[in-house]
Amino acid sequence: MIVLYFMFGVGLPELIIILIIILMVFGVGKLPEIGGAIGKGIRGFKKATKEPDTPEDTEKKKEIKENHKNQEKQ
Repeated sequence: MIVLYFMFGVGLPELIIILIIILMVFGVGKLPEIGGAIGKGIRGFKKATKEPDTPEDTEKKKEIKENHKNQEKQ
């Protein structure tokens, strides 16, 4: 909670107002569905950032670095 306040200037009163607005827009029935979708998105992002690169990705990165170095030499 402290991190949100310092990073974005969002304190407890602001969070309550945001939650009330979300509740009014989407309704009570949609909140679990929205929360689940957000959770899946966050899990997918974390998984993508932690997975090791495939050999194809590693080769592409090497090619990009080599091309960048060749362009700098010219």
